[in-house]
Amino acid sequence: MKQHNICIIPYNTKYAEQTVKMWRVSKEKAIGQKEIHDFENHVYFLNHILPEQFQIDLALIDEDVVGMIAYNDREISQLYIHLEYQGIGIGRTLLDKAKAQSSGKLTLYTFEVNEKAQRFYEKQGFEIINRGHENEENLPDIQYEWKPK
Repeated sequence: MKQHNICIIPYNTKYAEQTVKMWRVSKEKAIGQKEIHDFENHVYFLNHILPEQFQIDLALIDEDVVGMIAYNDREISQLYIHLEYQGIGIGRTLLDKAKAQSSGKLTLYTFEVNEKAQRFYEKQGFEIINRGHENEENLPDIQYEWKPK
C-alpha cells in the first residue's frame, strides 16, 4: 500500500472550491442523491456559516484536499473523506482530533442509508442514541454519541 504524507491543517478559504468539490462527491456517493444546494451557496456555507459555530480542519496530501471535519467541543457537524482516500485512517485521524478537544462527549448525525459511515462511527466508539429525519435531504438519519471510556 502506498504511504501517504497526510497533513492536518486549520481550514483556509484558498481550499474552498477543492473542499466543496470533494464534499459533494463524497456525500452523493454516500447517500445516493445529488446535493440540494448549488456550488456557490455550498462555498458560502463553508466560508461564512459553518465557521461561526465549528472549527474546520482539512486533511491534505500535498496540496490536495482529501478530507474535512467541522466540529466543536460537543458536536461533529461534517466529516467527509475523498472517495479515493477512504479506508486509510484519515477519518479516524480527524475524528481523534475532535475527540481530544471535546467537552467529554460528542454527538453527530449520519444518514441511515450510509451504512459505511455507521460501521465507521461504531468502530470509533459511537453509539446510537436517536433516529429521525430532521434534515434538508428529508432522509432518515441516526444520531450517535461518543463518550470516553
